[in-house]
Amino acid sequence: MADNIEAIQKSVKKYIAIGALLIFFSGLTVALSYIELPTHGLNILVGMILATIKAALVALIFMHLNHERSTIYKILAFTAVFAIVLFVLFVLSHDDPLTFSGFYSPVDR
Repeated sequence: MADNIEAIQKSVKKYIAIGALLIFFSGLTVALSYIELPTHGLNILVGMILATIKAALVALIFMHLNHERSTIYKILAFTAVFAIVLFVLFVLSHDDPLTFSGFYSPVDR
């Protein structure tokens, strides 16, 4: 913790600035939801990028992860890579749906 009033005021100013930035990004997210980009996937991509920026700001500043040891960054990097792999698997499975030859639904009979 800070020992003097100047350090406390400096950290409060930083928190207010980050809070204002988060409000700005939230407003930007809402504004972009009304804009139709060329594809629906691009809308989702822009929304996910903004959400990632907001989550990183909250984690680094308000949860004080910017002062942690390098081990926490390795765990966070693994989590990010795992999430990206899951997104890629989802996209690949969406592009190549499962089909079964010889399968008939009860409605088709």
